Amino acid sequence: MRGWLPAGGGLRDEDWARRHRLLTLLLASSLLALTAFGALRHGPAADWLLTVLLVLPCIVGAVLLPARRLPSIAVAVGFTVACAGFVAVSGGLTEAHFGFFIAVAALALYRDWAPFGVFLLGTTLHHAVFGTIVSDLTYDHHSAMAHPWLWALLHGLAVLFAAAFQVVAWGLTEAEERRAEDHLAESRAQLSVAFDETPVPMAMLALDGRLLRTNSAYRSWLGLPAELPPGFAVTDLPLTPVDPADADVFASLADAPDAVTFTTAYRRHDDGSVMHVEVHSNGLRDRSGALQLIFVHCLDVTRQQEHEAALRRQVRQDALTGLLSRAAFEVDLVARLGADPGPVSVLYLDVDRFKTINDGSGHAVGDEVLRAVAGRVAGAVPAGALVARLGGDEFVVALPGPPEIALGVGRAILAALAEPLPVAGAQLPVAVSIGLATGHGPDQAEQTVLSADTAMYAAKRAGGNRLEVFSDDMRVAVRQRITAESRLRQALAGRREATLPVWFQPIVSPATGRIVGAEALVRMWTTEGELLAPGHFIAAAEETGLVVPLGEHVLAQALRHLGRWRHELGYVSVNVSPRQLAEPGFVPMLARVLAAGALDDPARLVLEITETALLADSGDLQDRLHAIKALGVRIALDDFGTGYSSLTWLQSVPADIVKLDRSFVAGLAHDPRKASIISAVLWLARSLGLSVVAEGVEDIADWDALRTADCPAIQGYYFSRPVTPGDFEAMLAERGAAALQTV
Repeated sequence: MRGWLPAGGGLRDEDWARRHRLLTLLLASSLLALTAFGALRHGPAADWLLTVLLVLPCIVGAVLLPARRLPSIAVAVGFTVACAGFVAVSGGLTEAHFGFFIAVAALALYRDWAPFGVFLLGTTLHHAVFGTIVSDLTYDHHSAMAHPWLWALLHGLAVLFAAAFQVVAWGLTEAEERRAEDHLAESRAQLSVAFDETPVPMAMLALDGRLLRTNSAYRSWLGLPAELPPGFAVTDLPLTPVDPADADVFASLADAPDAVTFTTAYRRHDDGSVMHVEVHSNGLRDRSGALQLIFVHCLDVTRQQEHEAALRRQVRQDALTGLLSRAAFEVDLVARLGADPGPVSVLYLDVDRFKTINDGSGHAVGDEVLRAVAGRVAGAVPAGALVARLGGDEFVVALPGPPEIALGVGRAILAALAEPLPVAGAQLPVAVSIGLATGHGPDQAEQTVLSADTAMYAAKRAGGNRLEVFSDDMRVAVRQRITAESRLRQALAGRREATLPVWFQPIVSPATGRIVGAEALVRMWTTEGELLAPGHFIAAAEETGLVVPLGEHVLAQALRHLGRWRHELGYVSVNVSPRQLAEPGFVPMLARVLAAGALDDPARLVLEITETALLADSGDLQDRLHAIKALGVRIALDDFGTGYSSLTWLQSVPADIVKLDRSFVAGLAHDPRKASIISAVLWLARSLGLSVVAEGVEDIADWDALRTADCPAIQGYYFSRPVTPGDFEAMLAERGAAALQTV
């Protein structure tokens, strides 16, 4: 039974005081209500006066007596007297006894056996004693008056039964509180472990800056003792903010409505070093939102800050040459253009034939060359100029002043590099191409650099080792390239058969006039409805790499039409650009397109390769050419005779066809020297087992001269310009039939 009964007590002082005030006020209110009841019933009487005289000392005792036990007993006695007085004043009415049941529930709020037991005992004694002495004022029926002790016991039992439920509720409440305390103790233990054992420095701060609690990591981090002296505050920490503006950081934490994260530099008192601390702060608030305490955890981010500072230095400085980096130059140029009201000139430099140096002497020598060039450029420019390496072998200089000043600096750079560079124990001659452009205002920074870059490429195209000033003509050329690229991208993104149609120019036999082959040539429809020849967009395709998807499209279309004309046309030739041929995936793509075209004989496809593509004389290129031959596809040397080493290509390239450049064909009938050259080439080709196609035939005299020289095939405007597939198919039917009649 003891285990089932509540232990009693357990209330916090403030909770007990609140309940005691309530019960004391309730007792005083009961006395006032009893006075009003008695006055309304029959006026002041002895029983009312006795009740008042007995309850008033209980109220005074409840207010003045010390501790808990005596004041609560005073309230219990007061309620007993008040309930007894109510029964007496009412003349022993049964309903008046209900007050005892109400009072026992109220006194259960104390959760103390002393006032609870005093009230139960007092209730029983009241019914026994007063039921014997003044039974008519205690009971309202004859049996109770005749047997007061029996009815006193019965009444006490009834109150006891009513109290039993209060005791049960009381016990259940205590059990729930014990479970809650157990959970709270477990949570506190977990919090203590998490707080005290975590390696992250953490602290709890009072609103006045005192350190309420710190973990071992925090104390170890700052060199604090295990037990902090009373009143130890953040102002006592062995740290001083590097920036005086951070001296009142704690105030900002206390005023912040939400979580706060910031990084501050402090100087330690123990060794004088500067450390960077990242502070994360959260305020603990009550239900009303009032701040109770501040929880902070701190991260020492000194190494991270030092690393970021080193990275910022690296971002601003080129690692190889020590000059400004591209990113730093771009920022400084905008600042320079914004700060200087006058013009700012930009010199864009590129080392001529640097790839040859890298490939021939190795990257280590190339790096030495770049460092040497950087040194001479920096020495040739005036103080205050921005000098940067943009990457690779490209440098840039920016200096205030009109273009005339920049021209002098550019010439000084060319003069400084006129002398060979001492590299790898030798004197290495190096030249640069320079472009010059001038800008005004920070919004022109990027455009000025692009303009100087454009002028530099003009210097390279002019032979290199020179300086070119950007002009409007160059701007027009740049815009044309940009427009061509944009148009080509749109065409490739659309339905390519419509936007990039493939036309065909016939290749004929001069002896019979029969069409023996055709060259596939792409055209482009613009969004404005204009049809463009390859000269308007092929250069942009080469520069941007778009020639790769464009070339695959042309190849696929050529094979598709060749399949339709399998009985009328011998072969189709397709131009392959140097950029296409350099792609590692070119041969697999070619094999895939051949398989998709279901060509009966791969030799009916001819790939035309220019000398430019062959200048990259490498093992990879030779392997690629032999791989093409292995697929059964034939190879033609396009524009033969225009390069200095064309005869060499006949020996080293597995070609099947030689296409004579139009410069040898034009005016052939009236130039004996050209006739001799063509005769020699035809003889050489026959001896090597090669076929020949003469390009650029534009009049009947040249046709007749080539037929007399026994040239196998010719191509040119005299016979036909490039035409649409439909027109070409009609030409096959018409010209093929006429040719058959003349054979």
